[in-house]
Amino acid sequence: MTGAPHHAGMIPSDRLDQILARFEYLEARLNDGPDPSEIAALTREYSEAKAVAEQVRAYKALERQADEARAMLADPEMAELAKLELPDLEQAIEEAQATLQIALLPRDAADARPAILEIRPGTGGDEAALFAADLENMYRRYAEARGWRVEVIDRQETDLGGIKELVARIEGENVFARLKFESGVHRVQRVPSTESGGRIHTSAATVAVLPEAEEVDIDIPATDIRIDTMRASGAGGQHVNTTDSAVRITHLPTGMMVTSAEKSQHRNREIAMNVLRARLFEAQRAAADAERASDRKAQVGSGDRSERIRTYNFPQGRLTDHRINLTLYKLDAVMAGDLDDIIDALTADLQAQLLAEMGT
Repeated sequence: MTGAPHHAGMIPSDRLDQILARFEYLEARLNDGPDPSEIAALTREYSEAKAVAEQVRAYKALERQADEARAMLADPEMAELAKLELPDLEQAIEEAQATLQIALLPRDAADARPAILEIRPGTGGDEAALFAADLENMYRRYAEARGWRVEVIDRQETDLGGIKELVARIEGENVFARLKFESGVHRVQRVPSTESGGRIHTSAATVAVLPEAEEVDIDIPATDIRIDTMRASGAGGQHVNTTDSAVRITHLPTGMMVTSAEKSQHRNREIAMNVLRARLFEAQRAAADAERASDRKAQVGSGDRSERIRTYNFPQGRLTDHRINLTLYKLDAVMAGDLDDIIDALTADLQAQLLAEMGT
């Protein structure tokens, strides 16, 4: 190389070569017809590695072009052209560097997993339950826009159409990566429909987003659980299904209880175990996070459920995310499922924290 300048936070060349070598190895393995038991894991790793490998190749191509332009400086006939090209190439290299650094940040292993979404009313009585239902609709619309599938596991309504509790499973691309910032207390300020005096009330709902756990993550011995079956009941106690199909699983060591009320008892058992596993897995992750965060400020993505994360002010059409001091005056659009601006800002903030921690 002809004296290429070292950009701030330059990524070691051998690290980039390792990324490409690993990607090419995965590509070759998949083309060779791997053992069926390995296909899922190889495919997942390949699809994650592909975008990064493409960025590495683009970055290396820019470096080569810059080297060629620098070599041209020695040629009197080409020097003028090289001088014109170099600043643009340098700029493109810096931008490619920054993009690559973010792509190479340590990823949360749970990011690509489906998520269990739980919503419960907090302080505020009927109004809190109605707001909890509004949040459910907001996440449903967001999921719909992204082509995700939402499966309701347990939904208990109030007489006014609010919800006492919602547990749902959401499946699709990068579900947990996008929704993990939603865990916490969501506060609402508005005039309730039940309020005749036009006074603004403040109430709240709690959201929890858990990555779905696999059996290899969490082993639950049969002796640790008690399974009860009961009559399933729908809204207001009315339900056409009179078989004893609802299932409640109690995790004896923690006292955690999960209910599922699908029509099939076998399916209920499977769903309830799935939710229980996710909750235990999240508790395990939270303990590990707390250990890591003890010597520094807890990260934005940790989703402490007691933390007030966001305020929805309806009279002013204003949404504020308190973690990053983000204020948007587009509350109607947000409630209609337009969450990308908030999630992108939270993701960028987390990436900035990680980059700072790595000293880049």
